[in-house]
Amino acid sequence: MRHEIVSELIRRGAVAVIRMSDPERLVRVVEAICEGGVTAIEITMSIPRAFQMIEEVARRLGDVALVGAGSVLDAETARLVIEAGARYVVSPVFKPEIIQTAHRYDVPALPGAFTPTEILAAHEAGADIVKVFPADVVGMAFFRAIKAPMPQLKLMPTGGVTLTNAGEWLRAGACAVGVGSALLDRAAIAEGRWEKLTENARTLMESIRQARAQ
Repeated sequence: MRHEIVSELIRRGAVAVIRMSDPERLVRVVEAICEGGVTAIEITMSIPRAFQMIEEVARRLGDVALVGAGSVLDAETARLVIEAGARYVVSPVFKPEIIQTAHRYDVPALPGAFTPTEILAAHEAGADIVKVFPADVVGMAFFRAIKAPMPQLKLMPTGGVTLTNAGEWLRAGACAVGVGSALLDRAAIAEGRWEKLTENARTLMESIRQARAQ
């Protein structure tokens, strides 16, 4: 199952990183994003009642959305989010015990790493995809430089990915992208303009489609 989920994340191309202070609107946000074609959803631990929200989104939208958990910082949290329904575990840092816990449940682990040494260490520890974070600090040239001697790496940038440059990150060597604030228009969410989120998602997926068509 783990490898199938990794393949599915790569196929979908973009993971929506959701951070919200109001969990009551989360399901509606996910619905709007999925309608626009972004169907890999990372619900972060910074959201109030995060475990409950993972369970609810997985139950209500699991047929469309591939639901994972983000901002996971320890093995116990990894276990709890998986039990709540997360199908992959994302962390901003590299901790071998998080990878080990995820794999114990046959769930992909996407740890965060920053330097070439850290990225390779995460890969060798079993990371299914390495989340390069914060990617805006190093840029796309870094991805090209890393992939040249280590083409086996599966890298996902988070930070610095916009609705229109996602395809450029893929061309630079990313297997998928993580997108947060660029996708989740705070004003639109506050005003209930869900169509804006759908439009953003479509723009993002069009960037990915064009890159893969080349």
